Amino acid sequence: MSTEPETTEDTEPGTPGTGQVPDTAGEGTGAGRTSGTEGAGEEPEAEGTGQGAEAETADADAGQVSEAEGAEARDGQVSEAEAELRAQQAERERIEQRKAQKKAPIESGTKLSGTAADLLAAVRAVESGEKPVAAVFEESRPAPRRPAPEPERRSQPVAPQPVAASAAPAPEAVQAVRQVLAEGGAPEVLAPQVAAVLGEGADERLRADPWQLLRTPGVRPEQADGFARALLGAACGPDDERRGRAVTGWLLEQAALAGHTALEMPALLAALAQRGVPEPESAVQDAIAEGEALVFQDALEDEAGAPARTAAEGDEEDVERPVRVLVGLERYALAEESLADGLGRLVNSVPKQDGSAEDWERAAAAARGSAAELIRAVAGQGLVLHTGGEASLAEPAALLNAARALGLRAWAAAHGPIGRSRFAALLRRSGQAADAPERDAGTPAAPGDSPVTTVSGLLSGAEGPGRDADGALDLDLLVVLDAPQLDVETAALLTESLPDGARLVLAGDPAVLWSVGPGRVFADLLAARICPQVASRRPDPGPLGELVSGIGIGELNQVEAPGKEVVIVPVRDAGEAVHRTVQLVADSVPRAIGVPAEETQVITPGHGGAVGTRALNAALKERLNPGPGRFGGFDPGDRIVHSPAPGRALPGRVVTADAEGLHLSCEGETVVVPKERVEQSVRHGWALTAHQAVGSRWPAVVVVLPGDAAQTLSRPWVYTAFGRADRHLSVVHGVEQALPRAVAEVPAKPRTTRLPVLLAPQISGT
Repeated sequence: MSTEPETTEDTEPGTPGTGQVPDTAGEGTGAGRTSGTEGAGEEPEAEGTGQGAEAETADADAGQVSEAEGAEARDGQVSEAEAELRAQQAERERIEQRKAQKKAPIESGTKLSGTAADLLAAVRAVESGEKPVAAVFEESRPAPRRPAPEPERRSQPVAPQPVAASAAPAPEAVQAVRQVLAEGGAPEVLAPQVAAVLGEGADERLRADPWQLLRTPGVRPEQADGFARALLGAACGPDDERRGRAVTGWLLEQAALAGHTALEMPALLAALAQRGVPEPESAVQDAIAEGEALVFQDALEDEAGAPARTAAEGDEEDVERPVRVLVGLERYALAEESLADGLGRLVNSVPKQDGSAEDWERAAAAARGSAAELIRAVAGQGLVLHTGGEASLAEPAALLNAARALGLRAWAAAHGPIGRSRFAALLRRSGQAADAPERDAGTPAAPGDSPVTTVSGLLSGAEGPGRDADGALDLDLLVVLDAPQLDVETAALLTESLPDGARLVLAGDPAVLWSVGPGRVFADLLAARICPQVASRRPDPGPLGELVSGIGIGELNQVEAPGKEVVIVPVRDAGEAVHRTVQLVADSVPRAIGVPAEETQVITPGHGGAVGTRALNAALKERLNPGPGRFGGFDPGDRIVHSPAPGRALPGRVVTADAEGLHLSCEGETVVVPKERVEQSVRHGWALTAHQAVGSRWPAVVVVLPGDAAQTLSRPWVYTAFGRADRHLSVVHGVEQALPRAVAEVPAKPRTTRLPVLLAPQISGT
């Protein structure tokens, strides 16, 4: 591992030294220091607050996106993002119909959704780099995706009905809400969001219950309290039951943003007490009675590790069984239960007999090692888990090739467009997509050129096989890559969309950051052991593979890097960190490694602060593509990341801008972002957070670790960031011994989920 001399101004990656991580003279001078440690799936905001990085896509500073309108094409067709959200609504309606058939249906409660918009003061504070308010449950998250109806597909027999919630609120409704906000001293710019969230009669609801303002993402309890005092006067008090219900819902939403699908009752009661709710138990009971939250009693495991039964389930009714009381929001309860049902259907059903046992065995014999194990497992099972690093992708590729040779309609789905293009290229190189048209090297794969899609494109119908007459995906085998990135809602939609007899393979690296949305689906499934698991024996090659593999087991090893594959660049403060990062991207890496600046990606812990993505992107733009930013801060040629929906990040470049909006090129696809959406969904992309980068890889990566990010580092974060490099990794190092300490001692933060309990009945069937 090389160390760049810190006294050399115009340096390049040097020859390998001892690989010792150097100490620095001081920490960075970023705006504020972070609090707490960064856990898997909670990417820190380096502004210092414990406020999470706007994990992967949603810019919480400018308002989170609730209706992923995305960019619409010139011909007025429905965009991919909107189609995805409509697909989710259609699937969610199917889920609800299934739940209604159960003996104890879940009562429908209010859906907390809407366009995310911080209060004006919070927006200004974030944009100016000031310290934002602290999060309640770990780091904050983008708001969950909002349901919308699925558009009519070529294979769908019935066109879905429009959903009123997807339409913009009427101008008169917005004006009425604006008047109420003005009376309460709240920023009137919130009116469209509040009207969309509260729906019909929003102004009357807000006047009758001012704490309904908390349903607008970005609004905090202290801000809603001030609004309520202005409207209610002396009638406003902390013991108001309306406040207790609203704060309960808000806390559950914050927990979801931090990755939990539910909260244990003691944790929720403690959080309510911290928020000044005098009687937390009554507040929770009120929220449950009003259908704004659901309560669960999940059996705990006994000493032998088996789930304990409740008294109602046992033979002795007078014996109390230990249970865990959880409280959660309806949307995640529905999704988690639907996911468990769908997984149980896959585990306990017999896969469609496509090809004889002899045919599958011949295909396995033609493969090698764990690829053969994977093919044999899929031959007889409806659900299979596959784990491994980047090199292990060759095994799902071998499976896909074998399945298609046997006549199966086999497809793969990646987390993002870069992952899709990389896997499609792997298939072409190995001759496993003979039906795909030839393409020049380096040209991104178009969605229809190979049996590889993105997860969002598959669900929306914009990519992949489409759906059959019953609304199920028209396929026999689905391989989902980057499986740790599946949140509980997306995973539920996928399993619900699979036809009877289909096979599902979830493949991914369990050591990377978890999903942006709530849940830890892949980890829960691995722990439940309800289906075959195939662990790849293919190690990632070279010094980078050795380094990342060590991090995965908690060791920051010294590696020999004769080809300058790994370089350490020590820095003393934030200003030097920015300077050295720009120097590496623009000069040192292209000159010494041969990787141009456009193929080098910068990764940093958060968006804010002196060495966050905003500061680094500003410095990199000034060096690599200077311009006035006359198109909403962007110029043609700018490197960007587009977020059409929370949880999605599409890297690309600015092409031009006109009256229609900002024209982007994202992995070979043309995207037009309406000008009113640019500020919320497009940001510069020379520098990304680790969550925005997960699922993608670049020839060269520069990871920036400023001194004020020391407490935000964790093993999953370091593993993910370092693992994005193919050929070269430079580490701009200013955290002293915090880096090896994080790798050795800071694992993923736990998430509270119900999936393991819901999957327990499936164990007996495996």
